[in-house]
Amino acid sequence: MSQQTSVLYDVPGPRQRRITLISSLVATVVLAVGAYLLVYRPLDAKGQFSMELWGPLVDPSNENFSQVWDRIGLGFTNTLIAAALAIVSSLLIGTLIAVLRIQLKSLARRRFTGLATPLSHLLRGLSVLLSMVTRVCVEVFRGLPVVLTIFFVARGFPEFGISLDALWYLVVGLTIYNAVVIGEILRSGMEGLPGGQAEAAAAIGLSPLQATRMILLPQAFRIMLPALISQLVVVLKDTSLGFIISYEETLNIGKQIIGVLGNPIQVYVVIAALFIAVNYSLSRLAQYIQQRLTRGRKTAGTPAQQPPATVPTSQYAAGDV
Repeated sequence: MSQQTSVLYDVPGPRQRRITLISSLVATVVLAVGAYLLVYRPLDAKGQFSMELWGPLVDPSNENFSQVWDRIGLGFTNTLIAAALAIVSSLLIGTLIAVLRIQLKSLARRRFTGLATPLSHLLRGLSVLLSMVTRVCVEVFRGLPVVLTIFFVARGFPEFGISLDALWYLVVGLTIYNAVVIGEILRSGMEGLPGGQAEAAAAIGLSPLQATRMILLPQAFRIMLPALISQLVVVLKDTSLGFIISYEETLNIGKQIIGVLGNPIQVYVVIAALFIAVNYSLSRLAQYIQQRLTRGRKTAGTPAQQPPATVPTSQYAAGDV
């Protein structure tokens, strides 16, 4: 076995490859037949593939085509606006939460030597108290369903005299939930790094905040990038919860179209395709960024080539070479 072959996996031989190929073909045929019998035929029997239902979505000559796509375009634009605002605010606030929790844990372990004993005990107790308060807030907001968070924001803010558009109620509700989740992702990423990095930063004179900002946080972003992208996809999908506050996002407008045309399957198929396209683009963007970061690390870690040593001209003249 070559060195490049994993010790846990043997390269399949010709017989195993034939079995795998035949099994794949059989599974594909079974799935195709099942889809035809269980999905296509029942839908076709009920006329779900007729142009009467699909026409407003796929036929430009249909009288409702332009109006339907104008409404879908408006809803999708509103979805992207809400998602973009919630993603940016969640990343910013989540990063601050992660840094705050790391700093409070560091202060809770600090002895505050050089200060008076009562003052050192007071500072340490205050750090422990603040660390507990932030942890409780994180657990509470992370444990609440997003739909309840959005509902409480939309109903609670007006009680305090804060009147906003439905967009901002949705953005605030999504930010409250996703910021604490992103904060925990980044915190776990920083705490999972080798402890020697923070010790080395302290040894060269960096403060705990500087070490977090310059050393730990950038590495946590790079390591936890797949989890962060997954959470950003969740933010995009959770914008569909704006229906509880009458925000005209994609699904809400889809329901309005269905109420007029009576074609739920067709409308939801189109909306699902739009969401899949955007989420797939986010995933590809994450892969691209991760590859660039990995390539950048390899390039930065490659030692510079030393120029070849030159022999002084005097040596040639003296006949040493």
